[in-house]
Amino acid sequence: MAQILDGKAVSAELKEQIKVQVQGLTTKPGLAVVLVGSDAASQVYVNSKEKACLALGIYSEKVELPADTTQEALMAVVDRLNHDERVHGILVQLPMPKHLNEEQVLLAIDPRKDVDGFHPYNMGLLLGNKGKTPESLLVACTPKGIMKLLAKTGISLKGKNVVVVGRSNLVGKPISLLCLYEDATVTICHSRTTDLPAVCRSADILIAAVGRAKMITADMVKEGAVVIDVGINRTEEGLVGDVDFAGVKDKASWITPVPGGVGPMTIACLMENTLIAMKNQV
Repeated sequence: MAQILDGKAVSAELKEQIKVQVQGLTTKPGLAVVLVGSDAASQVYVNSKEKACLALGIYSEKVELPADTTQEALMAVVDRLNHDERVHGILVQLPMPKHLNEEQVLLAIDPRKDVDGFHPYNMGLLLGNKGKTPESLLVACTPKGIMKLLAKTGISLKGKNVVVVGRSNLVGKPISLLCLYEDATVTICHSRTTDLPAVCRSADILIAAVGRAKMITADMVKEGAVVIDVGINRTEEGLVGDVDFAGVKDKASWITPVPGGVGPMTIACLMENTLIAMKNQV
């Protein structure tokens, strides 16, 4: 029976550390979140980020724009926030309405304020890294949170086989690099991978980030593997991950639940990135 990697508990510890640091600062970190349209899931995410800022003493600004906002108007908002000294971190909530150019917007964010870690400049710094990731680097929040959860297992990644299912810029690619820097042997899988179950069974640490409900089943998991479930899928039975939790928990040594696993870590790491961005700027 797997031990549960409790993201709520680990994120609470991290938030408490951030809160103590913020209390000792003369300049308070500031985070601006831009939301275009009224997507229900995005509203929930944005509100939870605002709530976290409030609890930790971080200045928070929420910019809500109508769904028919033009590209020019959105770019003007980003430009204003780039020049606002109270704001050290800018996050434009994805997905945006289809008529907007996401790439152009993300490129417009000052890399020093890119607390999502998605700007090519920050991605490039991560890719060009030759050793341990420097504390001052703005790394994508979900991969960063996964690494903190893995650290809680006490298991060294050195020499371990890590299999990442999913190759997105948001999770798959950055988590692969972070594991590589911990001396793991990393395999990235995707929809074209031949015999995915066999590759997954080779994993000492299996990270599922594809967005398909219960795709990873017990027959795809090696006995004693650490299983990290990044997926959040809305189904008739509620929120479920990319991993069939009920089947896999009896084979894994550690497993993250959904909800309550990786999700809380993402927001806590966003708060940490906001603090890092403020320190880098000040």
